[in-house]
Amino acid sequence: MLIWRRIPPIAEDLHITDDNAKLDISCKRLLSEKSILAWIMKSRLEEYRNCDVRDIAEQYIEGQPEVGVVPVAPDETNAARIRGLQNEDSSLTEGTVTYDIRFLALAPVSGELIQMIVNVEAQNRFDPGYPLIKRGIYYCSRMISAQYGTEFTHAQYQKIKKVYSIWVCMAPPEERRNSITRYRLVEENLIGTVQEQTRDYDLLSVVMLCLGGADGENYDGILKLLDVLLSSEAGEAEKKRILQNDFDIPMTQTLELEVQAMCNLSQGVEERGRVKGRAEERLSAIRNLMASMGWSVEQAMDALRVPEAERQKYAILLQEQ
Repeated sequence: MLIWRRIPPIAEDLHITDDNAKLDISCKRLLSEKSILAWIMKSRLEEYRNCDVRDIAEQYIEGQPEVGVVPVAPDETNAARIRGLQNEDSSLTEGTVTYDIRFLALAPVSGELIQMIVNVEAQNRFDPGYPLIKRGIYYCSRMISAQYGTEFTHAQYQKIKKVYSIWVCMAPPEERRNSITRYRLVEENLIGTVQEQTRDYDLLSVVMLCLGGADGENYDGILKLLDVLLSSEAGEAEKKRILQNDFDIPMTQTLELEVQAMCNLSQGVEERGRVKGRAEERLSAIRNLMASMGWSVEQAMDALRVPEAERQKYAILLQEQ
């Protein structure tokens, strides 16, 4: 089971002081917008191939997608719940798993509606020390096993819902840039010819959406949409123009605020990176002068014209190293 906790606006995330962490949350909030999820679902999930994007957003995504960033303590009673799902999936033997985005979706199949469970993950590191696809398969397995006691009990395996784990990879290796790959269960006849109903074994799929930028091949459709949306380089006006003109995504007040917040955070992270880089260069210059000229800290900083207000900071940094 998964406990859902709606992420508050960035202005309310006072307990998070790291801008990179805020930027990560902002990315996940953008991806959790129904209009964005609908594009992902239509583009890469077979069940929605013939559906209108707005119909997916308005009719087939059940409830409001929630974003989970931290495990929710068992005694937190203010967590909103959607059909028994929680944003934390835990067991005594397997530990705790926290999903980025998870929601229930209805899918039209043969004129009837079926339920699926969809999980979307935003991933900055394609190679975190293990094959990412294995983590995706593990997430699917956990989403299936977590249905016991909520969607089915005892021998009611026919009630198991299909699950998707969709990974948006923002910094993949060169050979995977602007690529989309799907991994799923398929029927294979080794001896004889039999045909099981597809819905009885097609129960999990992992989809890897690897972004790559406008300078690569295949830069179109959902890859372009996600690249623009999550780009740290594209400005607020450019994001809005492309979302509206190229993808007919209405700029609701919520989406507009999220885009604005992400752009502001990206600029802040970039500026802090530049400031940190300049500080490291100056610290290295002070150290080099002290070593080559035999100068004191003060003499080196005098030569480099370090402002008086910053000298104590560099003196402390030199002592720590």
